[in-house]
Amino acid sequence: MAQRKQTFATGEFYHLYNRGTDKRIIFANKTDYDHFLNLMYVCNTTRSIELRDMGKNFERGETIVNIGAYCLMPNHFHILVHEKIDGGISKYMLKLMTSYSMYFNKKYDRTGKLYEGVFKSSHASSDPYLKYLYSYIHLNPAKLIDKNWRKKTRDPLKLLKFTYSYPYSSIMEYANSKFTIINHAQFPAFFKEPSDQKKELFEWLDFEC
Repeated sequence: MAQRKQTFATGEFYHLYNRGTDKRIIFANKTDYDHFLNLMYVCNTTRSIELRDMGKNFERGETIVNIGAYCLMPNHFHILVHEKIDGGISKYMLKLMTSYSMYFNKKYDRTGKLYEGVFKSSHASSDPYLKYLYSYIHLNPAKLIDKNWRKKTRDPLKLLKFTYSYPYSSIMEYANSKFTIINHAQFPAFFKEPSDQKKELFEWLDFEC
């Protein structure tokens, strides 16, 4: 079994990501995306969970990580987390990835690993890098309408509109100030208002033009 090269320290911030084995699609439709999003909420608990806990009235109690941003793409995902308790990230990702893999394999009548090995991570060791990750994660959907947008885009407003309408990222939670999966209290307050984050994303898009 593959071993992690990085350990996680309580109180630190990390960018977590993984993709389907052989770059395969891991979210084939809205139901798949919604199931993973539900798991992101349900698995963030000190409690043991079972599939029947997926109902909307599930009381998860104390959480084990703080999530600051996320984005699900057809063949991969990104999650920005804060290590809340010792071992919290590892426990959370084990529950999340295992639960979704079981769901996916059963639904599509397949066997074998779903992901490209253990999840990857990078340590957000500075505020500038942490702030950059908010934009990087939330701008991922831009690739769906222009895979080379960093090089040749001439319509940053179109890309910004698409990014803000993308239903499988935390930008919707920030835009509406309705937080379910997100718990940003332990993250630096880079964006005091939703409009501040929109301005930051537009500046990234416009800068790349």
